[in-house]
Amino acid sequence: MNAGRSDSTRIRALGAGLAQLAMALVLVAAPVSARAADGSATAYGASADHAVMNSRLVAALAKVHAAIPAFSRQTHLACSVCHYQFPALTPFGREFKLNGYTMTGLPTIVAPTDTSSDPSLKLLTVPPMAFMFVGSVTSTAKAIPGTQNGTAQFPDQASVFIGGALTPNLGMFSQFTYAQSDGGFGVDNVDIRYAKHYTAGGHDLLFGLDVNNNPTVQDVWNTVPAWGFPYMGSATAPGPMASSIIDGGLGQASVGLGAYTMLDDKLYTEFSLYRSAPQGGAQPLDSTAANTTEGVAPYWRVAWQHQMSSDYLMLGTFGLYAQLYPAGISGLTNKYTDLGFDAQWEHPSGDGAVIGHASYIHETQDRTSDALNGLSANTNDNLSTFRANLQLATSLKYGASLGYFQTSGTTDALVYAPGDVFGSANGSPNTQGFVAEVDYNTWQNTRVGLQYTAYTKFNGLSSNYDGSGRSASDNNTLYAYFWIAF
Repeated sequence: MNAGRSDSTRIRALGAGLAQLAMALVLVAAPVSARAADGSATAYGASADHAVMNSRLVAALAKVHAAIPAFSRQTHLACSVCHYQFPALTPFGREFKLNGYTMTGLPTIVAPTDTSSDPSLKLLTVPPMAFMFVGSVTSTAKAIPGTQNGTAQFPDQASVFIGGALTPNLGMFSQFTYAQSDGGFGVDNVDIRYAKHYTAGGHDLLFGLDVNNNPTVQDVWNTVPAWGFPYMGSATAPGPMASSIIDGGLGQASVGLGAYTMLDDKLYTEFSLYRSAPQGGAQPLDSTAANTTEGVAPYWRVAWQHQMSSDYLMLGTFGLYAQLYPAGISGLTNKYTDLGFDAQWEHPSGDGAVIGHASYIHETQDRTSDALNGLSANTNDNLSTFRANLQLATSLKYGASLGYFQTSGTTDALVYAPGDVFGSANGSPNTQGFVAEVDYNTWQNTRVGLQYTAYTKFNGLSSNYDGSGRSASDNNTLYAYFWIAF
């Protein structure tokens, strides 16, 4: 993308990082398996024999239910069953999401004439809702000229979540967020999915359909933009100018419909199509619209995962192709092709795991429209982003993470224009630095976190990057926050 995201979009990105745990308070309060009316074991809306879980996880969860299997519908599992430390998903957490948020051992409302194999109704007796509240303080190494440093936000953001099983095979996750930075309350991340298992020739195939409003929010790995580290961050500190379209560029401003499969708990594939669906503004979209898709924008995802004797490994690729009208709904478009590669490694340790994440995204930009309208110095640009982090989630109480980030791309004095604090004196998007964070979870649904972001380069340079004497290190940010979900 040719400029940094707005404050409201940044806030939505922050909320995405914590969203899954808040819903886990509602959704994960259910056992892995339950008994159908005919007495057969079920899991994820499929027979237990067809549920996709690794043997180590099955054995561990069996201990939870072995004592009183008749109470399995009423058994509540802790947040730590789905999360090492939120929002990092465990293997069980990934399965729960892939299977459509439909696992439940809670009492359900069914039709009197229904059979367990073909129910026409299955509603939870209690509306599945959760709430999240975040407060924060942000301080930069050097105040933005004309502003007060040490910005307090109370709340930084507050969210309402609605989700859970809608039918035996259909479930949803939805988030509605208030953000102090823009004073608005609106639709945040939404993910609605249908999932069902099929068996043939000794192979298990999980097939799903998904509707969402943010490319990569449907993903189950913490390597993609919607769920990547850092999971929280300041909405008031200066941020780099450049980010790719797949990195929040269509978030909460599009709707996507896709299909996905997981074969034998090894190979995941997905293909989705997105179309502009911005919140607010004129409807139908007209000449006042911005960054509107021409037709649809295809998104793809392939990932291979393997559970070794102890360690876990995922290797994947993902991408997006979008043709966007910079302004209005007609004329020339800019074309963006994003290709990403990612990896995730987990090693069990203590009460959790040591987790490594890495991702690389290369974006090819055809800026024909911008160039003809004097908004880009080049017809063709490119942008690359690399992120990697190591997370110590070996305790339910304490956590620590260290990450590295780097953005590089074509010099373009119009796309990355000069400007105090937020601009680039040399027209370069190049940015790099480190993020370190320590967390203390007083309980599994509360957290106090301290995060420090250090820039070694910002918008092209290490010193005087904006032409007004500001250095990259002046934007080093200390961010302290507390988080509550209930």
